[in-house]
Formats: sequence, C-alpha cells, structure tokens
Amino acid sequence: MAAPTKGEQVHDLNCLTIKELEQHAAVRMDKQTRDYYNEGADSGSTLLENIQAYAKYRIRPRVLRDISKIDTSVSIFGFRSSVPLGIAPTAMQCLAHPDGEIATARACKKAGMVMGLSSFATSTLEDVAEAIGSTPHVLQLYLFEEREHSRKLIARAKKAGYKAVFLTVDTPMLGRRNLEIRNQFKLPKPYKIANFTEDPSSDAAATVMDGSSSAKSDEHKTESAPGYHDGENRTPPRGPITFHTHAANPTLSWDRDIEWLKKECAPEMQVWVKGIATSEDALLA
Repeated sequence: MAAPTKGEQVHDLNCLTIKELEQHAAVRMDKQTRDYYNEGADSGSTLLENIQAYAKYRIRPRVLRDISKIDTSVSIFGFRSSVPLGIAPTAMQCLAHPDGEIATARACKKAGMVMGLSSFATSTLEDVAEAIGSTPHVLQLYLFEEREHSRKLIARAKKAGYKAVFLTVDTPMLGRRNLEIRNQFKLPKPYKIANFTEDPSSDAAATVMDGSSSAKSDEHKTESAPGYHDGENRTPPRGPITFHTHAANPTLSWDRDIEWLKKECAPEMQVWVKGIATSEDALLA
C-alpha cells in the first residue's frame, strides 16, 4: 500500500473488507440503527437468499492475456464512470455518520462513480448535488398517490441537475419489519427527512413507523395514515408525508404512471425502474 500523501486521510487498516466494516458498525451504532440496517422483512428469507445468491458468483480467470493496461470505465449519462457500478440509493444515511449522504456524494465525486439518492434522505437533494458536482447523480422516487408531492421533487431534481429518476416499483405494499416495530423506530434529533421539510403537508421529523411526530411543536398536526380501499373507492394516504404511510402505492401501473412520469421528467431526466424481479417485467421495461 502506498504511503499517504500530505493532507490525505489515513485509512483504518482494521477496516479493509465488508465483513470488517460490519463488525465496526455493530460496535459503533445504537441498537435501533443497527437493526434498521441489518433487517429484512418478516422472516428475512429474501434477504438471506440475496446474500446466498451473491456468494455463488465466481471469477473465472483466463491466463496468458496481456493485462498490463486495464480500463474498467464505462460511459453513462455522457460521463465516463471509473467502474461499471454505482452507489444505490439508501435512506437516512445520517444514521450511520453525521455527514450522511454528503459524505457519500464526496466519495462518488472522488471515485468518479454515479450516485443514487433516496427521496427519504437526511440531506436535501440540492445539497447532495452541490457536493457531487459534475459527477452524475440520480434520484430514487416513490410515486405518491397524490401526484403533486412527486411533481415537486421531480421539478427540484431537474433544476439541481439530476440525470434520471429511479422509480421504485416493488413496493405496492410494505414488508413487515419486526425489529422496527419492536424498537418503535424514530429518526433521532436533529435529523429530518430533508427533502420534505419545506412541504407544508409533510412531517420531516415524524417517526418512520406510524407517522406520529416526535416534535412537541407538532401536537396539532394531522396524524398520517396510509391509503385504503373500502371495496368501492380508493382513499389515498392522508396527513404529513412519512415513509410508512405514503411510500407504498398499490395503484401504480405501466400505462398510466410510467407515461405520466416520462412527461414530467422530459427532457432533462431519464426514467429508470428499480425493483424488477422477473424477465417478463424486464421486457416490458
């Protein structure tokens, strides 16, 4: 390993692998944060299958090939990414570190990698765009039943230079996360769901679980509630925007919603769908 240059931060030599990173996190994070990052839905069977599936991959090395000059870069969004990978959008990164998504953006800028930002981030999409500069960045999007909430985010993302929206399509219903229920998960102060703080219909400081606010000043706010169907009519979610009441949208459809989203994003941003799990849906996309 080359010696660090002057001013360069020294890497922790006890944290060189993903496994070691997990061990460090287990010690440094509080229980509700650790459980939030580690848990899957219900029994965790899908999470376990995903881990096992990745473990089955093998590198098949070929020999006697000139590898003295290797180029792993690929072109995406008119940018030459250093590797054919990007950083997936994950919510509330300030739970892991105070710099949260801003630190991730800086790392992507340094590495020359595309970054995905969660709508439910603890940093605003504008601040992340400023931190990452000209390196491409995309916004993960939940298409809310009340379109105006999503329209506002899309307009802000276009203005901030985002290259695409990644529409989450595998959340018509939320999985039951048992540890979140037991821990009564709340986003600790001073963190907020930053992209909704300026929306008067949102509650950026609300508990992730049930939509009730953790702030004393919000005693008179309308309580959030998920949408429902009474057998005849669909009632959309009500109250301030929270993940567990507004993110899931069982009404999404290929024809109506994808076409609407493409029109809203054009011409500045592409529309990608995130969460496809079958070849049939991949062909539709």
